[in-house]
Amino acid sequence: MSISDKDILFLGDCVKEAAQAEIMPRFRNLGVADIAEKTSAIDLVTEADLLAEKRITAMLRERFPSALIVGEEAYEADKSVVPALADAELAFVIDPVDGTFNFAGGFPVFGTILAVAVKGETVAGIIHDPVLGDTLSAIKGAGTYLNRRNGQSTKLKVADAIDLSQMVGGISWGHMDEPDRSRIAANMSKVRMTFSFNCSAYEYWMVASGKMHFIGHSKLMPWDHLAGVLAHQEAGGYTAKFDGSPYRPGETLGGIISAPDRESWQIIRREIVGI
Repeated sequence: MSISDKDILFLGDCVKEAAQAEIMPRFRNLGVADIAEKTSAIDLVTEADLLAEKRITAMLRERFPSALIVGEEAYEADKSVVPALADAELAFVIDPVDGTFNFAGGFPVFGTILAVAVKGETVAGIIHDPVLGDTLSAIKGAGTYLNRRNGQSTKLKVADAIDLSQMVGGISWGHMDEPDRSRIAANMSKVRMTFSFNCSAYEYWMVASGKMHFIGHSKLMPWDHLAGVLAHQEAGGYTAKFDGSPYRPGETLGGIISAPDRESWQIIRREIVGI
């Protein structure tokens, strides 16, 4: 099964339509009843998440009726869909509003993510910024591009490798357990500047475009990482799990680091993650 250029354009239209119809009208317009907790006070779901995922899913099913569709919100009802990504002939993975905590709080740092996997390999990824209207797109073997609302397109490249003390990056230690949480938080003082967006869409956007040198996460849910990892790799970066193995569709354990190159990855793993 292959994905054509026309399919990629269609997928981009899907996320843009969902953003325009379901996400942006609700941004800073949510009532208390429109927001619910999933696992904690920082793990939220809103009416926008549910309706955007429903809209994207419907459009995908109409064009690709036999494909496996894995949505972050639908996953709660059927958790078997994530391991099924490892062997699916064609699969789409949706994060309707990545950064829901930010979205619910009125902070304009969130995005819509859509990844395409074929037989256990990520072949395309789209990260859309509903606020700015810009879209990052990556196709395996064809690079990563930032497509602006005005039609301008720019090929992206990761930052050059530099000394750890001058790097800008972030490790999502807030979602980790002790002792990893305290160790990594303390080790982040070794870099020049650190950020935590609580939004994979923006983190991968920043690292793929060379604005940040590295990012890292302990949770590996596919809707957060498949599209972003491909975008980072196609922009020339190096990504691997904490144990050095590649990250593949269907995997949810092991932690992950994205860096400019393999040597930088090794330094961050040793000096920041501490393993």
